Amino acid sequence: MPFGIAFYPPGPDPQWVYVGNTDSVVRFPYRNGDTKARGPQQVIVPDLPGGGRLTGGGHWTRDIAFSREGQKMYVSVGSRSNNDDTDNNPREDRRADVLEFNPDGSGGRVYAYGIRNAVGIATNPTTGELWGSVNERDGLGDDLPPDYITHLQNGGFYGWPWFYMGGSWDPRHQGKHPELKNKVITPDVLLQPHFASLEMTFYTGSQFPAEYRGDIFASEHGSWNRKKRTGYEVIRVPLKNGHANGEYEDFLTGFTTAKGEVWGRPVGVAVGHDGSLFVSDDGSQSIWRVIYTGK
Repeated sequence: MPFGIAFYPPGPDPQWVYVGNTDSVVRFPYRNGDTKARGPQQVIVPDLPGGGRLTGGGHWTRDIAFSREGQKMYVSVGSRSNNDDTDNNPREDRRADVLEFNPDGSGGRVYAYGIRNAVGIATNPTTGELWGSVNERDGLGDDLPPDYITHLQNGGFYGWPWFYMGGSWDPRHQGKHPELKNKVITPDVLLQPHFASLEMTFYTGSQFPAEYRGDIFASEHGSWNRKKRTGYEVIRVPLKNGHANGEYEDFLTGFTTAKGEVWGRPVGVAVGHDGSLFVSDDGSQSIWRVIYTGK
C-alpha cells in the first residue's frame, strides 16, 4: 500500500525515488526525466511497524521526508488504535511516531513521539526543521481535539494518547503519566477538529505572488464523523522566516456543494517545476493543477 514518495538526494539532480509502503521503505534508481523505473526496487527499511501480526492494522499511510542536507530520512508511522494506552501494549510499539533513518536504512530510531498520525511530513527549506500534518483522535465529540500542523522536535513528545493540545488530559486516560504533562509540546497551528489533515508541502516556486514563497500548503481531506462537515479543502499556512504565528487560511475550496454533498477530497500537495501547485483528490479521482494568472 504505497503512499509517501520522495526523491534523493535533495536538489536538482536526484538519483533515487523512495516509496513508503505500509510495512517497508523501498527505492528505485532514478534520473531526471524518467517515466518508468530504470531498475528493480531496493528494500531500504524492511520492517516498518504495521506489517507484522502484532502491529498490523490501524493507520496505514507512511510518508517520507529527507533532511535539508540529505543526511537523514524521516518516516511517519500512525498509531494502531484511536487512543489505546501504549503502556505494555506491543501493538503500538514504534507507532504514533516519526522514525529517523540514514538514507541507506541503517540507524533507525524514534525521532519524535506521541503523534497519533502524521500523515504528511516535510522539511522546511528555510530553517531545516521537520514539520508534520497530524490527524488527532476521535471520540471526544465534534469540537475536540484539534488536528494540527507543527514543527517536530528531535525527542519531542506531542501528547498521544494521554494528552492533547498541550497538557490537556484525555478524559479516558485522566491522571495517567503526570510526569509527562509538562513535556507535551503544544502544536504551532491548531486546525479544526476532524479536518483530517493529510499531506503538506512548502511553497518553493516563484509563479505565485512573492508573499506565498516559503508558506505551507496542506490538504484537508474532510471530516467523516462530524455533524457539520469541515475540511474538504487545501489551506495555506503563512510563515515568517520559516515560523508560523498560528494562523491559516482557505486556499483551494469548492469540493462540497451548497447542499453539503461532497465531490472532492484533497490528499496530496506538491509544487511543480514551473511553480504551479498539484493536488491529488481521491474523491473525484483527479489531480488538479493550480496556476497563478494575475489580477
